[in-house]
Amino acid sequence: MTVLSTVVFADISGSASLYETLGNERATDAITKMTQWLGDTVESHGGRVVKTLGDGVLGLFGDASGAVAAMAHLLREHLARLDRWPQPLQLSIRVGIASGEVVDVDGDCYGDAVNVAARLCELAGPGEIWATENSVLLAGTAADVHYRNLGQMDLRGKSNPLVLYQVEWRENETLDSLTMQAALASSFAPMDSILGQIQFSWHGIDMTFSSTDAPVHVGRANHAQLCINDPRVSRLHARIDWRNSGFLLTDLSSFGTWVQFEGSASPVRLRRDACILHGSGQIALGVSFSEPSAPVLTFRIAGSSVHLR
Repeated sequence: MTVLSTVVFADISGSASLYETLGNERATDAITKMTQWLGDTVESHGGRVVKTLGDGVLGLFGDASGAVAAMAHLLREHLARLDRWPQPLQLSIRVGIASGEVVDVDGDCYGDAVNVAARLCELAGPGEIWATENSVLLAGTAADVHYRNLGQMDLRGKSNPLVLYQVEWRENETLDSLTMQAALASSFAPMDSILGQIQFSWHGIDMTFSSTDAPVHVGRANHAQLCINDPRVSRLHARIDWRNSGFLLTDLSSFGTWVQFEGSASPVRLRRDACILHGSGQIALGVSFSEPSAPVLTFRIAGSSVHLR
């Protein structure tokens, strides 16, 4: 039977490192309990758990508003719980939400919305909820959330790019550049063409690029606009594009790129993948932030002052 549903994928980010830290038995117990809590939260908000996927949950909701509200509540509760947990257990959760026709077969579900929600969960950073425009339109003024337009992005398996939104769930969130609940008419208007600006710092040198300068290449090659002379950095390590009012960082490297957003506890790792740069933070090239000598550049959107190590 085909039913219009909203699909949520909630995934525990960074669980792989927990097995190395705690050992298989203790890590499995911790992940199992946390996954059960994810499922309980889905069901307590009117959703149905279709299945658990190791360190994540696939859930279905009859309405998008309920799905958005449930996932926002889940992340708020998780944030409150983190203070009571020891450091190894302070894992992040990321969520993807998509709405569409879903086929229910013997308790499992199939459809484009399932695939898109899973992909958005992969792309979302720790503590982030990414949703399709369709889900946001259907959700409308969901309780205690705002929406940030991420622009159009290409998704694997989709012939055309999708307009995506980030669901801002944190209480007392700064409303700069967010879509207000009471302004839905402007929430889904065509994206603006205002020029953007991003500033980078590397070893005391500041460089600023506008949206008209994109694409900007980062790498060891002399012709890269951001030339990083470090053997761990690939010749063409990453590319920064201007995509519908946002700067999109795409990893092109052999060993990966890590993005640490200001205020986030965990970095986002990219391997031939992409993420939207917002606010400010740091980018590690070739090796993670855990390496003290990692080549790290700092970025800030809109040209505020930055510092770099």
